[in-house]
Amino acid sequence: MSGANPATGGRRKVLVVYGTRPEAIKLAPVVWALRARPERFAVAVCCSGQHRELLAGLAPALALAPDRELDLMRPGAGLNELFSRLLIGLDGEIAAAAPDWVVVQGDTSTTLAGALAAFHRGVPVAHVEAGLRTKDLARPFPEEANRQLVDRLSTLLFAPTEGACAALAAEGISGAGVEVTGNTGIDTLLRVVSSLPAGPPRADVLVTVHRRESFGAPLEGILAGVRDLATGFPGSRFLLPVHPNPEVAPRVVAALAGVPNVELVPPLEYPALVAALRDSRFVLTDSGGLQEEAPALGKPVLVLREVTERPEGVALGVARLVGSARGRIVAEGARLLSDEAAYRAMARVELPYGDGRAAERIADRLAVEGDG
Repeated sequence: MSGANPATGGRRKVLVVYGTRPEAIKLAPVVWALRARPERFAVAVCCSGQHRELLAGLAPALALAPDRELDLMRPGAGLNELFSRLLIGLDGEIAAAAPDWVVVQGDTSTTLAGALAAFHRGVPVAHVEAGLRTKDLARPFPEEANRQLVDRLSTLLFAPTEGACAALAAEGISGAGVEVTGNTGIDTLLRVVSSLPAGPPRADVLVTVHRRESFGAPLEGILAGVRDLATGFPGSRFLLPVHPNPEVAPRVVAALAGVPNVELVPPLEYPALVAALRDSRFVLTDSGGLQEEAPALGKPVLVLREVTERPEGVALGVARLVGSARGRIVAEGARLLSDEAAYRAMARVELPYGDGRAAERIADRLAVEGDG
């Protein structure tokens, strides 16, 4: 286990790696918590640039400006080319920084590349949001494989829920290296929502769709369902921030641009997205983050996926798996728009994913790790 670093005056040198918007949102509170203890930690932040266009403006808003920002993306690059660039680029950063710990989050290509590069150099890895599982390597793709591999490479595994901890134990990953902390995304959400000004609601239904496994026929079914639902409820307003992925954006525009009560907008800055969530009636999404955030604000979630690695909301009755079938999306959405009793049954504030103190627990553990 890695202890204090003599080169930094006895402080642990921690390199935090992120590359996408969800990683930034969920690692920001970890960086805040570590930097609040300058006597204990020397913190550096590296951004791979995996989602450069979605990160613009986010780092300043979250006080997560990277010390190093890489330019590794290439237009049209496939997963293997992307991963090879990330692995080589992050390996160089880890070699130069010589950290005592590398901290990664979640299940992106950046997460796996950072963890593998650190592992190859003998640097222990702390994995934030460990243990999420669908047990289906095709859904979500490639994230399910990524997170399973990262968990195998990690020394410390910060599981967001007891269910995630149990999933790790079922795979033979248990012991002192696993700790249930809550999800750091809830830390960020609660901080941001507390600072938002009041305002008129922008939409009744917030819609997001972007997952790779939805490309093709599933995405077409989702968009047809949203179009039918909006057409059937012309008095309700739908807001859909359009993901820039070329497999998504043109199809969203083609399916929904002519529907008068559907507002298509570029990706929202995180505070604006939180405000839209706070003010909505319910959410239609395939996003993992929104599945966690919506229950904390009392917003029902209709999950546009066949399986989820976040089953806690479904078990509580505040989220429901509806998949990509057009008719199911319309039926479930119509129920929440027209049946007040059904809506109220789901519109409850629940915190199955965290209490807002996950990052504090992570910093506590890193502060003592290796002290014997």
